[in-house]
Amino acid sequence: MPPHSDAGPVAGPPDGGWGWVVVFGAFISIGFAYAFPKGIAIFYKEIQDFFDTSYSEIAWVSSIMLATTYGAGPISSILVNRYGSRPVVILGGLLCGIGMVSAAFCTSIIQLYICVGFITGLGLALNLQPSVIIIGRYFLKRRPIANGLAMAGSPVMLCTLAPLNQFLFDNYGWRGSFLILGAILLHCCVAGALFRPISADKASVKTQSIEEGKEVLKEEVTKDVIEMNSPTNVRMETKTEEEEERDCCEKVNKYLDFSLFKHRGFLIYLIGNVLMFLGFFAPIVFLAPYAKHIGIDEYSAAFLLSILAIVDMVARPTTGIIANSKWVRPRIQYFFSFSIAFNGTCHLLCPLASGYTGLVIYSVFFGLAFGMVCAMLFETLMDLVGASRFTSAVGLVTIAECCTILLGPPIGGTLIDTFGDYKYMFIKCGAVMVLAGTFLFIMNYYNYRMLAKEEKKRKAKEEDTKPVRTENEGRNNWNKEHVQDGPELEPLREEQEGLKKEANGTNEV
Repeated sequence: MPPHSDAGPVAGPPDGGWGWVVVFGAFISIGFAYAFPKGIAIFYKEIQDFFDTSYSEIAWVSSIMLATTYGAGPISSILVNRYGSRPVVILGGLLCGIGMVSAAFCTSIIQLYICVGFITGLGLALNLQPSVIIIGRYFLKRRPIANGLAMAGSPVMLCTLAPLNQFLFDNYGWRGSFLILGAILLHCCVAGALFRPISADKASVKTQSIEEGKEVLKEEVTKDVIEMNSPTNVRMETKTEEEEERDCCEKVNKYLDFSLFKHRGFLIYLIGNVLMFLGFFAPIVFLAPYAKHIGIDEYSAAFLLSILAIVDMVARPTTGIIANSKWVRPRIQYFFSFSIAFNGTCHLLCPLASGYTGLVIYSVFFGLAFGMVCAMLFETLMDLVGASRFTSAVGLVTIAECCTILLGPPIGGTLIDTFGDYKYMFIKCGAVMVLAGTFLFIMNYYNYRMLAKEEKKRKAKEEDTKPVRTENEGRNNWNKEHVQDGPELEPLREEQEGLKKEANGTNEV
């Protein structure tokens, strides 16, 4: 099956038209991919009581789902490059539906890990990456607006899913709710169907190229058979093996550029983000269970997630505008470090919120800090590595981050089981995030200083070589002027040539 046209570069994105329908589809698929692992936490308290499990065991459900969603990103990119966005998103929607429907019949927590964590998480991964890629195919000038509208699906879906999940649980129980959620997630297939390839005639052209390639291969095979007995065959085989190894490395580097590990700014970003994700998702997973634990009713506990999502919805575009200003843009890494430390400070202060009013205030500030971090998460990476290496950088970062994403909530759950109190989980997450923000601030200051020194050395080197280059350019220009003085010096040249001929004639005589 030849790759679809949206798998490769296309000239002239339409920047509108059907592209806005694609944005609507991306709004749905991206919204489910980001919001569903957080919204499903509404059921954890009841599932924990049903299976008689600990907090750390139930936390593995979200951890496995989030880690699979992030870790399977490179696989999703490869599938999109091979088959296009539409079939990959439709497959992801089917996996999400199958995973949640299967989870409704689970009889153990291990089965929930497989159905909700791995199967549904893989389906969400196949929804996320293709949705971001297809927007890039349809938009160029209006891409920031299109991406902003699509990314708004995350807080909107979280704001909707939190009370909806509580309503479903009250009326149908967690098993019936999982069946209904499986049917709702099938709407990702509808969203994927909207991802129409831009050009359909490219596939036929590629098919024709493949047929021509087959004919060429037949000729090459015939030549190889004739040359098999050649004395240089051994050397050619060695060369072919080396070329195959080089081609294999080039194919790997096409998707993941491992030379980024020599990039100082990328390494700083990677270490800081891996540390940050150790405490990034656990508070949002345990927020509703914590509210129920201190005696708040189910709907009020679910509404805390809605408050967080509403503030997040406003915080993301506002942060983007501030980060794009001429005062913040040159030092956006500092702003990102501040947002991470601010996020951690919110978690450190959460144990002081003893009642519902305190948790509402915490949810407001948590939503603000969460939105700030999410708005700059990829922008700061692109600022460091550039647009050309951004795709590889995202793949490498998500692979590294999935380890701490996987461990974060279970570690928090273990602290709750050990001490019997949620405050230690919030303190752990807050301390880790403040540490990550401080690390990024200090190391980015060091990186900026080093970049300034390197730029100063480069300019000094250019100034040293400038006089020599100017002298050489002047000499070249003088030669050109004297060589190319055509019409004015033509009589003198003819006279000179005549004298040379006379002299030659005299010598011959």
